[in-house]
Amino acid sequence: MTNYQYHDASKMIDHALLSPTLDKSALEAGCKMAAAYDVASICIMPYYLARCVEILTPTTVLPSTVIGFPLGGQTTSSKVAEAKTAVADGGVELDMVVNISAVLSGNWTLVADEIKAIVDVAHASDRKVKVIFENCYLQEDHKIRLCEISCDAGADWIKTSTGFGTGGATMDDLRLMVAHAKIPTQVKAAGGVRDLATLLEVRSLGVTRVGASATAAILDPARKELGLPPVDLGDGSALPGY
Repeated sequence: MTNYQYHDASKMIDHALLSPTLDKSALEAGCKMAAAYDVASICIMPYYLARCVEILTPTTVLPSTVIGFPLGGQTTSSKVAEAKTAVADGGVELDMVVNISAVLSGNWTLVADEIKAIVDVAHASDRKVKVIFENCYLQEDHKIRLCEISCDAGADWIKTSTGFGTGGATMDDLRLMVAHAKIPTQVKAAGGVRDLATLLEVRSLGVTRVGASATAAILDPARKELGLPPVDLGDGSALPGY
């Protein structure tokens, strides 16, 4: 007996198309595949966002992109410019990386001002922001302080990782972030959610989004378990192991 519906799982997933080696054909196929699975959003490299918006127009899947990715060390003005471009290109959700160096230096004023600046740009156009901590480089007190700053700035989600650091989401980090998130800020796990069991486990902790590239591997078992047909990608076939 399952305790979830298909969209409880699919609408948790931000399908990641962020690897620098993805060429045009892979980006196109990835957008169409994720749309067919009816995920929450596609998080794509900024240069391809406008095209992603075109592909997703007839769907319920949201176009999203990244800001200051993946290292976070850009100037605040550069990140603000990226955010404005993303909004102009049709991005609905923006995943921004904090200035990790500033966090480790204890320069909380810079960190807080930067997060607030990106949130203000996004919210002025009715867009949403996910603040990426990159927890693999941080101590617990850094993570807690970032939770407080991000929530105070009005971030819509706080997020564990880029998926490009030395580690991804851990259950301990997710419990800590859920415990310190202030409503309405939610928690997103990224890096390491590659199967249905893990997705359902983080859901049980209170996580509402996950960043994943293994979307088909996560959702094909869900569809089978729920008695749903395989996803039709337009040519009458599924795309196993994408």
